Amino acid sequence: MRLYIFILMQFFFVISSFFLNMLIIYLFIYLLFTFQKLIMATEGDPTDFVKVLHLLVISFTWGMQVWVSFIAGFVLISQVSMHTFGLVQSKLFPFYFYCLLGANAVSLAIYAVYHPRELLDWHEGLQMILFFVAVIMAGLNAQWFGPSATECMLVMQEIEKEHGLGNQVGMSSNKEGYTKLREQDPKYKEHRATFYRYHGLSNLCNLIGFFSTTINLIYLALHLGTI
Repeated sequence: MRLYIFILMQFFFVISSFFLNMLIIYLFIYLLFTFQKLIMATEGDPTDFVKVLHLLVISFTWGMQVWVSFIAGFVLISQVSMHTFGLVQSKLFPFYFYCLLGANAVSLAIYAVYHPRELLDWHEGLQMILFFVAVIMAGLNAQWFGPSATECMLVMQEIEKEHGLGNQVGMSSNKEGYTKLREQDPKYKEHRATFYRYHGLSNLCNLIGFFSTTINLIYLALHLGTI
């Protein structure tokens, strides 16, 4: 009974968080285009400062995604225990996701301000969509998938500690112990399945955001005279 109540509470929390995020994003986009209409009457091409800021923000976003997604994690997991790795990631990822959310929102704002909807060609429209997708993906990870995966991981670590697991270095160490624990403990098996579900969705969102930023960075490199 408690499990069903917990699942129901989690469901309502997820749904309410999702709609709250969508409302915030809608208000952000509404204010963005309202601000756009106000300034486009008096401003033409972006200033050099805006161009440099746009380049720095999108470069920062792309570099951070490359480091966290493809370098830092693989180096760390080969040098420290599984539980230490999980603890470090649980502290790093919230900061990482919110940095992505902020940087992508700034990039979207700058781009949208200087590209009125009425004048967009299909290339510019695609870039606008990709900036928006990057914001959505970072927001989902920051508010939903990241925290949910961390919550399940912490429960798993507590169970693993009781069975003497988690102090080994590397993912391939003591596979038999983890397999035996899954077979003997239904609670651990359930949390493990939930963790990998959220972890997989988080990775998918992260990759979609990364490819969106990469394509926009390529567009930016091909048009360095403007944004």
